[in-house]
Amino acid sequence: MTARRKILLSLVLLLLLAAALFFALAPGIAERSMNKVEPNRLLAISPRAAALHKTLAIADSHADTLLWRRSLLDHADRGQVDLPRMMAGNVALQVFSSVTKTPKNQNYDANGADSDNITLLAFAQLQPPRTWASLLQRSLWHAEKLHRAEAASAGHLRIVASAADLRRLLADRAAGKQVAGALLSIEGLQDLEGKAANLDTLYAAGFRMAGLTHFFDNELGGSMHGLNKGGLTPFGRQIVRAMEQKGMIVDIAHASHAAVAEVLAMATRPVVSSHGGVQGTCKVNRNLTDAEIVGVARTGGVVGIGYWDAAACGTAPTDIAKAIAHVRDLVGIAHVGLGSDYDGAVTTAFDTSQLVQITQALIDRGFSDDEIRAVMGGNLLRLLAHGLPES
Repeated sequence: MTARRKILLSLVLLLLLAAALFFALAPGIAERSMNKVEPNRLLAISPRAAALHKTLAIADSHADTLLWRRSLLDHADRGQVDLPRMMAGNVALQVFSSVTKTPKNQNYDANGADSDNITLLAFAQLQPPRTWASLLQRSLWHAEKLHRAEAASAGHLRIVASAADLRRLLADRAAGKQVAGALLSIEGLQDLEGKAANLDTLYAAGFRMAGLTHFFDNELGGSMHGLNKGGLTPFGRQIVRAMEQKGMIVDIAHASHAAVAEVLAMATRPVVSSHGGVQGTCKVNRNLTDAEIVGVARTGGVVGIGYWDAAACGTAPTDIAKAIAHVRDLVGIAHVGLGSDYDGAVTTAFDTSQLVQITQALIDRGFSDDEIRAVMGGNLLRLLAHGLPES
């Protein structure tokens, strides 16, 4: 072999090694930099809180865990949600969202739709090539990942797609079985790729909740973080009606104020704000106004309170409890719940195994046991029991 060929072979081997290291390490490094747990003013857990927490049916309306390349069934050394930690935190139902596109230099104020971070992530995570250029296929891949996890869980993880599924899950938990539920959602219906027929495809894959927009304006309407922040488009109104007919829950998280107003005006079924905060305790444009909270409550819906700084103006359990109390005091206990945004590129003070921190914070704030049951899962589970298709 000539010296030149030896050099070329060495270069090829170095490139192959670099590629192997990139695909092996980059996804985990990326997630560790985005989904952090940094304890902040955590509470001492009282015997009352510990005992009450064990009796709760906890439900959280938003986590982005399916975006990342790690097993949902194994206790991970990164991120905030997996099945072992759900079991440790006594979670009955976790809503898992499909994130298909985020803009470069993402911010809360104004983002265009002409860039995408998820394409590189899909490639780096060695997802199927069909997901590299198709937002619809990315959501279908997320659904496939969850179905694979369910199949490999020995019955401990169950996908909930109907009211009957939910009843069976809760009955088995009441009988002492170690089971947790998972419900598929979508963060921004840009994955419809402008085609109403794709809603049927997503429904068939198991999706039962969806937000209309994410961090940019799309074919359905304006985002709170978009450039125009407009209302619903005719296509958006068509999709809202179709979702209601199917028994898919409409989620207004990330929608512009104009789009939120239009959804609430046309809604004939309960609407959720799956994850976010309230301007009454944290005046950030991402958060709901009091008028919007009242509008959600009028539909019979639920406002899910997030655990990150911009949602509650702090990550401590007491900050989250303050936001929950604001919704309760404004529209009643029946319309507030948990919306962590776990694994959604957020820093939180605790992961899902430590949800007793919220139980303790609510006790410290004077909530009754019945109120705590409602907030920690009862309200969302009630909404799903009546809003999901029967079978």
